[in-house]
Amino acid sequence: MKIITTDYENKKFWEETEKESALMGDCMHVVNICPDVTYQTFHGFGGALTEAAAHVYAGMSKEKQDEIIEAYFGKTGLRYNIGRIHMNSCDFALGNYTYVEEGDDKLETFDISHDRKEILPFLAAANAKTAEGTNTKGLKLLMSPWSPPAFMKTNGEMNHGGKLKDEYYAAWAEYFVKFIRAYQEAGADIQWLTVQNEPMAVQTWDSCIYTSEDESRFVRDYLGPKLEDAGLSDIGIFVWDHNKEEGYQRFKEVIADEKTRNYVKGEAIHWYTGDHFETIEMVRKRYPEKEIFFTEGCVEYSRFADSGEIYKAEMYAHDILGNLNAGINASLDWNLLLDEKGGPNHVGNFCAAPIMCAPGEDSYEKRLTYYYIGHFSRYIKEGAVKIGTSRYTDGIEVTAFLNPDGERVAVILNKSEKEVPYTLREMTKDAGYQGVEGVIAPHSIQTIVY
Repeated sequence: MKIITTDYENKKFWEETEKESALMGDCMHVVNICPDVTYQTFHGFGGALTEAAAHVYAGMSKEKQDEIIEAYFGKTGLRYNIGRIHMNSCDFALGNYTYVEEGDDKLETFDISHDRKEILPFLAAANAKTAEGTNTKGLKLLMSPWSPPAFMKTNGEMNHGGKLKDEYYAAWAEYFVKFIRAYQEAGADIQWLTVQNEPMAVQTWDSCIYTSEDESRFVRDYLGPKLEDAGLSDIGIFVWDHNKEEGYQRFKEVIADEKTRNYVKGEAIHWYTGDHFETIEMVRKRYPEKEIFFTEGCVEYSRFADSGEIYKAEMYAHDILGNLNAGINASLDWNLLLDEKGGPNHVGNFCAAPIMCAPGEDSYEKRLTYYYIGHFSRYIKEGAVKIGTSRYTDGIEVTAFLNPDGERVAVILNKSEKEVPYTLREMTKDAGYQGVEGVIAPHSIQTIVY
């Protein structure tokens, strides 16, 4: 049995200890693990390969680039196997851009040359490192648009919301097809897409508004059929891609139409309005055949710039634990890399990332959030199944998974000011309890693998 601990106060990061499993008699501090009670299957962990992240990466030396790629995608790092990419620009781009010339409604000028400078080389490096440790061809990708080209929108610009004009629904669906094919030709493995990033947010950056009816109609009458006609129906369509608090109601409305529901693989969610784990549970219960991806979360400087490293790391771990227990099938962080300002960002919407870089000094720092994410991503493998747990106190948060090779993984988070004892145990075939006794320090996290 292996116990991995991160304890910031004592400067311990992924410290491993070995303990022998033993018969457990204590019933006062129990954390039960029940592998025969199973829930959702999990695809994996990852983050976003934004233009900002790619630009920061390009500014580092080859030595530091290799270290960063290993830190995220290698065996000694977070072991990410999923990435998120943006179609056209997003707020974490160097500026607004598209892949067609203004006014080209036939998409005759479609060209992804812009991405070949920094984004695709970054993706290629991540692909190659991911493929070293898996049986896949590399990094599995989720793609999301922030805005159509300005001429396709009611407000005539990519920023500040606006809507997709009715006469461009077909062209915008074709735009998805062209982007997917171009990226496939560049070696990218796009397996999922979202219809629109944050479709109910009018932002100062790239944004576009869809009502439930808009999103349903776009999927039903345009995007779904276009993907089918192009031989791309195996790419999973996810809707919403916005905050959890409206996740259940919005999903119910979008897929109320049966034809839309047949095209939709699942729902994507963000974290910016609080926990709302119950909305995930409701979607999971009512639509068990659909999947739920957590596709974005970060520490926004506009809200949490002065919060300490422990607070930020616990934000991540608490949300990941709650999402996993509620039923998500994948978890993706936002920017993989940012500079020392929390950018670049073309509208000043700065935030933190698990690895922060100073390209001018050719240096980088792994923040505490990096290590907390690793307690999940390094040990919960692709294809793992969420299994049953119970805990004796709300002083700790717990989740557990059964990996495809039979390995059990339990993660315990202690956000309190007190150390918490526990007896992790699992019923054996002879009706005894096999497990381990331990203590988790204040403001620390542990992963137990056996």
